Amino acid sequence: MRRVVNAAMVVLAALIAYLVLWPVPIEPVAWESRKFAGYAGPHVRNDRLAKLRLVSIAPHVGPEHIVFGPDGLLYTGVRSGAVLRMQPDGTGVETYVDTKGRPLGLAFDAAGRLVIADALRGLLAVQPGGAVVVLADSVALEPIRYADALVVAGDGRILFTDASMRFSPRELGTFDAALLDILEHSCTGRVLEYDPAASATRIVANGLCFPNGIALTADERSLIVAETGTYRILELPRDANLLDVGEALHSRHPSVRVLLDDLPGFPDNLTRGGDGRYWVGLTKPRSDTIDGMAAKPWLRSLTLRLPRALWPVPPAYGHVIAFDGSGRVVADLQDPTGRLPETSGATEHQGQLYVQSLHAEALGMLPLPVN
Repeated sequence: MRRVVNAAMVVLAALIAYLVLWPVPIEPVAWESRKFAGYAGPHVRNDRLAKLRLVSIAPHVGPEHIVFGPDGLLYTGVRSGAVLRMQPDGTGVETYVDTKGRPLGLAFDAAGRLVIADALRGLLAVQPGGAVVVLADSVALEPIRYADALVVAGDGRILFTDASMRFSPRELGTFDAALLDILEHSCTGRVLEYDPAASATRIVANGLCFPNGIALTADERSLIVAETGTYRILELPRDANLLDVGEALHSRHPSVRVLLDDLPGFPDNLTRGGDGRYWVGLTKPRSDTIDGMAAKPWLRSLTLRLPRALWPVPPAYGHVIAFDGSGRVVADLQDPTGRLPETSGATEHQGQLYVQSLHAEALGMLPLPVN
């Protein structure tokens, strides 16, 4: 009996030592997360997004972002590295180009050239002959580790996000790299600007907690940025240079404004729609467990030592939101069943709302306006 007890004690001690001491890839930082207010106010629970018509793109997976080209066709990047194009109704799916990476944000420039934020390769462009060229894969002698979202300004300059300087999707995959960055909360994300006339890239802002979606205001003087790691949407000056966003928010500097805070999920892509509204997708809902670990870095480290099946990943939940330039929510569409999971954004086009997804084999369509 004593041998059994001693053996059990050894096993228990080894387990405790593993949970406390085994190395993990993150160095988590404590931060303050307000307790989630729940699905109330403009975010009261509803099933408006459940009316989506799903358009299959199988066997392709993950239409993370959608843009319409000058040819009127729908373009979307998928997990295989391909950029697909199709008719606006989802028919005639074909591969337009293969980036050999993971295309995320897409936009067309004034010359009709497709520009791509590729998580594995950096900022890319598709030449008229179909060749994929790298516009930028480093800035200030540092690699662009996680190119995520982009927008092309009227002057031709390209604003895009580098979501993490810590975790590489090339080594970890896009989802795991994002998960680790958000768990660590070291806020190393940046907003960059590429000037095609000079073939030069500069840092607009840094100190962001996994900056994901990006959009321009109507006058193009400001940027709207979705900060996934803090459940909020920020407004930043476009002409900033090496702006430390965290420091600016801490000192209440007027150059940085919080448009939306305490969102009910993790915000991803941003797009501009009609009547001055912006759309943002929430890929996962808030979790009391995750919020409760914000001030407990050691607990986040311990979590990564557990089997992956025990990680506190929130369930599938469809959710897209529209808001105006003052941060007022003007539409909130939810599908608690998560029929289209990981809703990463929404794009308006000719009376339809096209909803994107990180991991689905489909995209969604919904007539506007949505009641």
